[in-house]
Amino acid sequence: MKYLLYAILFFTGTLVFSQNALNIPSAITSTTINLTLQEGTTDFYQGITTNTMGANGSLLGPTVIMNQGDNVDITVDNQLTDSTTIHWHGLHVKPEDDGGPHTVILPNETWNPQFTVLDKAGTYWYHPHLHMQTDKHVSKGIAGLILVRDSEEAALNLPLTYGVDEFPLVLQTKGFDANGQILVHTDLDTSVLVNGTVDAITDFPAQVVRLRVLNGSSQRVMELGFSDNRAFSLIGTDGGLLSAPLNMTRYRIAPGQRADILIDLTTNQGDNFQLMSFASELPNAVYGASQPGMGPGATSSLPDYTSNPLNGSDYELLDINVVGATTNPIQTIPSTLATFSPLLEADADVTRNLTFTSSGAMGDLNGPFLINGATFDMSSINYTIPLNNTEIWSLTNQTPIAHPFHIHDVQFFILDINGNPPPPELQGLNDVVLVPA
Repeated sequence: MKYLLYAILFFTGTLVFSQNALNIPSAITSTTINLTLQEGTTDFYQGITTNTMGANGSLLGPTVIMNQGDNVDITVDNQLTDSTTIHWHGLHVKPEDDGGPHTVILPNETWNPQFTVLDKAGTYWYHPHLHMQTDKHVSKGIAGLILVRDSEEAALNLPLTYGVDEFPLVLQTKGFDANGQILVHTDLDTSVLVNGTVDAITDFPAQVVRLRVLNGSSQRVMELGFSDNRAFSLIGTDGGLLSAPLNMTRYRIAPGQRADILIDLTTNQGDNFQLMSFASELPNAVYGASQPGMGPGATSSLPDYTSNPLNGSDYELLDINVVGATTNPIQTIPSTLATFSPLLEADADVTRNLTFTSSGAMGDLNGPFLINGATFDMSSINYTIPLNNTEIWSLTNQTPIAHPFHIHDVQFFILDINGNPPPPELQGLNDVVLVPA
């Protein structure tokens, strides 16, 4: 199941590389939210103009900041030449407001979902989700973060000033053809972008800084860490805050997953370090590792994969300079965070078994991939779930490559992976899980 976004650099001639100031998307804080989907151009590289798509601009979209309990009124105006949809990834909303493949917005038409924000404080995101066009529209540029706030988070003395001590980081890799245009679904996604910025550099203040991280790539799994192996505190995953911070030096993040991270820079003024993906540490059978599949000939179905220097190698995402602290900085990390009651396995009403297979030849990493022997069918309802059911979904991956698996509308707890308890970083609420090959 590979459906999110991505792209590379495949130009001829001479290019001049220089660092670029990290773009910080604007924020919408009103309960009346207007998003215009539009086409435009972006100069990712000097002297090269690339056709892109964005929301309220030519690339990406504003960060939408909501409060739990808000009644939001959203207007999505599609000024693209394509039909599309906008999905509120991770939010608990009615099917007609979800923005999945069935809720098509035709060119020059608008869509007006209205809902009450029911989710806990956390990091969510929005992106197009038209059947067979999701990768194109997100690769071209339409994606944005959603930050939900609540009273529990507000009581924790966490960084909450957007763009000052709380920073959005939309991580992507893209590929470009010889004319500088974005390639959709390519294994030559050699250009690394953060918030749409190539070779990004930024200043963080010497205090506790919060990073709202999204892996917005189509296929690439990233192994996050810092160049000096400094520790960071993971405080939240897809579904919001954890019960307590986790001290880590690495965090594996698959397409569609989010991470809420604190780094303590109180004594680091003047330092320089980098946010990295330590892809050399990824296990085999993960897209981004040196060998993306299991068994002999694991890269033969991806002929460009071995030519991509990012695969199996460590690479830089963001260059960071630590500057002076802001006024009234956060200088400590709380020892406890959110409270929640995990669902009990004994309370499950039903267990559903979902098996991933490939209809391609043995070892083919391109699919088509199937769930229980079937591909997606817009006219079929595979399961009808009674309201308030507690369910166990057992996922078995019989393909040679790991797949990110996402459920709309609900968050879930992971009971086990190959019979073992999930690692601590996966014990919170999730809406994406990377299912091993």
